[in-house]
Amino acid sequence: MVEKKEIIEKLINGDIKLHEIEKYTDNIDMAVDIRREFVEAISNVKLEHLSNYSLSMDDALKRNIENPIGTVQIPVGIAGPLEVHGKHADGDFYVPIATSEGALVASINRGFSVIKAAGGVIARVIDDKMTRGPVIKTKSVAEALELKEWISANFDKLKQSAESTTRHGKLIKIDPVVVVGKYVYPRFVYTTGDSMGMNMVTIATDTALQILESETSAHVIALSGNLCVDKKPAAINMIEGRGKTISAEILIPQELVERKLKTTSKAIVEVNTAKNHIGSAIAGSMGFNAQYANMIGGIFLATGQDEAHIVEGSLGITVAEEINGDLYFSVTLPDVPLATFGGGTRLETAKECLEIMGVYGNGQVGRFAEIVAGTVLAGELSLMGALAAGHLARAHKDLGRG
Repeated sequence: MVEKKEIIEKLINGDIKLHEIEKYTDNIDMAVDIRREFVEAISNVKLEHLSNYSLSMDDALKRNIENPIGTVQIPVGIAGPLEVHGKHADGDFYVPIATSEGALVASINRGFSVIKAAGGVIARVIDDKMTRGPVIKTKSVAEALELKEWISANFDKLKQSAESTTRHGKLIKIDPVVVVGKYVYPRFVYTTGDSMGMNMVTIATDTALQILESETSAHVIALSGNLCVDKKPAAINMIEGRGKTISAEILIPQELVERKLKTTSKAIVEVNTAKNHIGSAIAGSMGFNAQYANMIGGIFLATGQDEAHIVEGSLGITVAEEINGDLYFSVTLPDVPLATFGGGTRLETAKECLEIMGVYGNGQVGRFAEIVAGTVLAGELSLMGALAAGHLARAHKDLGRG
């Protein structure tokens, strides 16, 4: 074994690359320490807090990270109980939220309190899919149209090829198949079980495309042609959905709105129309809501979801209506990629946070999705109430500034 000091010197001199350190050490933890000490040496910064963690870097290095030097820490708060009445989740749940934004957990908790007093939130999973949309080049528009027809005629063959790579993934359709000049953009649509499934559908689609290339004259330019659409806001995901499409709704008696939210149903409806609908429209926004990203981000970071999918998960529409003085309130999120198995959910802290809600492992993703929907409604309702009552600045002054 090479001495630690010698390895660091070789790193500084460029004789060893960062990803090669494991070759010269007995274990992963020692490699992590050396890599971190190298960073300390070249940056002249003591990484005291990055070095404190309880995760197994050995496990993380296999699937979750490259060139590890430690971990970051984000405060995790707990909100609850959230009373959910869904097809998969039914009962009270405590929800971990990872955030550094003061007032967020308190706001969600206030929403939970209103939901509890109103008898619970109704939540449903509307749809479930994961997509991969390659771009394929042909020689002409005519040939592109022929390829589009070929894809439709050979769906069963492509499906068999794609599904040969996975036990859990099922190719349910290839739609739409968009032709732009001589380029063809087919959107492969799968169900993926309790896994978020992005890696799964990528490998499956790649295998199916090998059949396409072998039997046609077309050439695959890129496995992702941005029709997926992965980790970017897009109208097609708003319309067609991606990941879990989820919704939650509640009817809150007028008395509860006034007593707990310190405002009226009419005022919340007006704020929702003026802010979330008209304001979002004039901004050209694809998210007709107040703060879905806050709840999606807090849950994603706590539970090991792919944080880049917060971009997609924050899409959605808030509806508020006054019904005989009472408040009907709903949230709909068409594009929330979620997992209770695989990926970042394997990390120890993520697993514990999922276990708090009783949703870790196989067979739990529907339950998790309905809890997420209820949590988004709670946070959205609380913020809309604060805006309608004129309390937003005060809450952030008291809780966000200490």
